Amino acid sequence: MIRYLLLAFALSFLSCKTTTYYISRHAEKSGNTMSNDPPLTPLGQKQAMDLQAYLANKKIGAIYSTNFLRTRATAQPTSEFYHLAISLYNASQSAGLVDSLKAHNKRNVLIVGHSNTVDDMLNEFIGNHVADDLPDAEYGSLFIVKKKSGSYSFRKIAVPRVTP
Repeated sequence: MIRYLLLAFALSFLSCKTTTYYISRHAEKSGNTMSNDPPLTPLGQKQAMDLQAYLANKKIGAIYSTNFLRTRATAQPTSEFYHLAISLYNASQSAGLVDSLKAHNKRNVLIVGHSNTVDDMLNEFIGNHVADDLPDAEYGSLFIVKKKSGSYSFRKIAVPRVTP
């Protein structure tokens, strides 16, 4: 009887596990370049450090980014802090990434995308249209998606600025 009670408790505990997905648009990119892959501005580099500082106690277990300088540079401080490799994903296949994370992930995750993909991932996690493309000038917003017992909720915050 005690075994069954312990098993029931363990299953109940595991089903209450919360996984958190932190979805961020890349930090501020340089606008004075002819490149399709511009780097971050100095302010963007500070924004990436602010994101890392915010995530420092969030137990990040995986980091995903598109293969652009600005997204990888946004994820890099967090990658270095947690000693995690940045896994690359194709922005046009972000729904597949979300489906994969929903099905298998048990760790908190940082996902860095773009103004026109962050909303798609958020909508895919929630299962409903809750957001549109971000304005081109919007940097520093973070969508926090929580998965608990198979249901998803989210909130949007501005990443606190801590970098001088």
